[in-house]
Amino acid sequence: MTDLSPNAVRDAVRQAADRVDAATPAHRDRAVDALRALAVLGVVLGHWLVTALVADGGSLRTASPLQYMPWLASVSWLFQTLAVFFLVGGHVATRGYASARARGVPYHRWLRARLARLFKPVAAVLGLWTVVAVALLLSGTEYATVRTLVRLALSPLWFLLVFAALTAATPLLARLHPLWPLAVVLHVDVVRFGLGGPAWLGWTNLAAGWLVPYTLGAAWTRGELEHRRAGRFLLVSGTAATAALVVWAGYPASMVGVPGAAVSNLDPPTLAAVTFGLAQCGLALLLRERLRGVMRRPVAWAAVALVNLSAMTVFLWHQTALMATTATGLLLGRLPGLHTVPDGLGWVAARLAWLPVLVLALAVCRAAFRSWEQDGDGRRRGRSRVVRAHRPTPKGTRHV
Repeated sequence: MTDLSPNAVRDAVRQAADRVDAATPAHRDRAVDALRALAVLGVVLGHWLVTALVADGGSLRTASPLQYMPWLASVSWLFQTLAVFFLVGGHVATRGYASARARGVPYHRWLRARLARLFKPVAAVLGLWTVVAVALLLSGTEYATVRTLVRLALSPLWFLLVFAALTAATPLLARLHPLWPLAVVLHVDVVRFGLGGPAWLGWTNLAAGWLVPYTLGAAWTRGELEHRRAGRFLLVSGTAATAALVVWAGYPASMVGVPGAAVSNLDPPTLAAVTFGLAQCGLALLLRERLRGVMRRPVAWAAVALVNLSAMTVFLWHQTALMATTATGLLLGRLPGLHTVPDGLGWVAARLAWLPVLVLALAVCRAAFRSWEQDGDGRRRGRSRVVRAHRPTPKGTRHV
């Protein structure tokens, strides 16, 4: 009979964590994985906290607590962590490409492997939501509701397209200074907001804006950001620039999109979003040594490894988990924090209470679709990306 006492469970967790710790290559920079995990979890929690699906009669519409309580904009400062993801992505991609070149791996093979890890999980998302959308329309569900659900479910895909484009351009971006894309963002915003230029010009920042943290990651690979003064400079200057843009230039305080707002800092990225990202990247760089120390604890490292092994699955399916919970809850009527207008602290408290249910729904999605998250060579990532089986590694070989 299985012993489920607290002590037995704790011992089992520690033993599993010790195995993960022992199977991790000694040269792996665990701070990189910790930053990636924090970035992914920040995006997930941010979406769950600021996205509301309000039930109006037989339809669902999107809303945000930031519409009704703009003083909660500081929540977006904590959970809008995409800049950190691009920082880590640029660092890992440029380091990986340099390693591939050193081992004689051609560019097309390196790129195919990296893009396969990005896009294989997408097939499952697109397949399921195609079936769901058709089924909902055939069942008589309002088109506006179906459009809302599909748009939210597939919203994470924009990130993959931008990230894939930057990954493909890694050989060209490896030496690019971050000031160049930052200058593009600055000039686009001056023309767009200061000179009354066309709104479509802002979409130039979709590439240029995320190029800034990505090329900072390349600078990290080159060893240009190792000194703590680099992190302090980015944190202080990014914070000061963002505050100035919000207070004196009229940029929104929220670092995520707010339904109905005239300007979004994220759709497309504005100069304020980019400077805010610089501050985040500076903080991430300053936290590296502390994270390396924390990651020496087997349990903490095992948790981070688990998130990294399922990062794409978690990222792609977290909105589906929210909508599945919302749809299932409708069977019980309009539930506070799930189907009601997010217009007060009561809604916030109710949504916080729903978070464990959303985590459970995401765990179900992970169990169902984790097998789609594979390495480019077709093996499951659990065998080769973050932790490895105990087997000899050729001297001088680095896995990234």
